[in-house]
Amino acid sequence: MIEKTTRMNVLFDFYQELLTPKQRNYMELYYLEDYSLGEIANIYQISRQAVYDHIKRTETVLETYEKKLGLFAKFMKRKSILEQLEQIVEDKRALDLLSQLKDLD
Repeated sequence: MIEKTTRMNVLFDFYQELLTPKQRNYMELYYLEDYSLGEIANIYQISRQAVYDHIKRTETVLETYEKKLGLFAKFMKRKSILEQLEQIVEDKRALDLLSQLKDLD
């Protein structure tokens, strides 16, 4: 469960601008603010099942965006390469440049 929550939070960070305001609100409340389905249902005056359906559809949308755009996968690959370079490089100037590159993300 924690792995899924972490993944959804990361995908939300990458793709939230592509979501509708309604999708963003549900995801923020559920994943970032840790509201329960019942609490969200009370806020929006809808059933818990409707909240669940909205969240599940939005999760599918996020996974689809990742499958098509691959921003998270590219980010993880870039991070891995940078870590490998840090292990190889010993020159102080090169380490400074790597640090600057990391700060860009």
